[in-house]
Amino acid sequence: MRTFNVYMTGVGGQGIGLLSEVLLRAADHAGLTVKSVDTHGLAQRGGIVVSQLRIGPEAHSPLIPAHGADLVVALERHEALRAAHAALKAGGVLICYDTVWQPLAVRLGQTPEVSAEALAEKCATLKARLVRVQHPDLTDARMQNIVVLAHIQRLGLIQPLEAAHYQQALEDLLSGRTLEKNLALFHAEGQLA
Repeated sequence: MRTFNVYMTGVGGQGIGLLSEVLLRAADHAGLTVKSVDTHGLAQRGGIVVSQLRIGPEAHSPLIPAHGADLVVALERHEALRAAHAALKAGGVLICYDTVWQPLAVRLGQTPEVSAEALAEKCATLKARLVRVQHPDLTDARMQNIVVLAHIQRLGLIQPLEAAHYQQALEDLLSGRTLEKNLALFHAEGQLA
């Protein structure tokens, strides 16, 4: 297996840390060699959170080279566009939860909000596949990461990981009612056609 690079980004509080740990453990449960590193920055203040994951026996460092991500996972449009510019390789895949957590510059009117069209245009220039997901009836915004995870699984974006590997990882990390709610959402979203 060649090295497969996954670059994850979002805003503090969206669950990038959990998503990263689920992917790491799922790869481990699948018997794959995996390296990972997280950069939290000002996560508690709504700052950028980035996690990098490299899967494969040739992954000797957890850091993904610039423009070397096979898959970019973003939980917000501004961070998706930033990651597409910095990390996504030509011909890669960007999966994004289609929401906006306005950065301060947008709130102050200093810069425009990133549109879905701008994200699509950037992916088109890279000949990259854009997958936009959203769950309009989601009652807890902290579960947007699980919606994205379910779509990663359903679309087979990280081979050879399967639903059972992701479920094992979730069971490692969560318990009780939280586990039940997340698994229910993961399976419901994973079944969508």
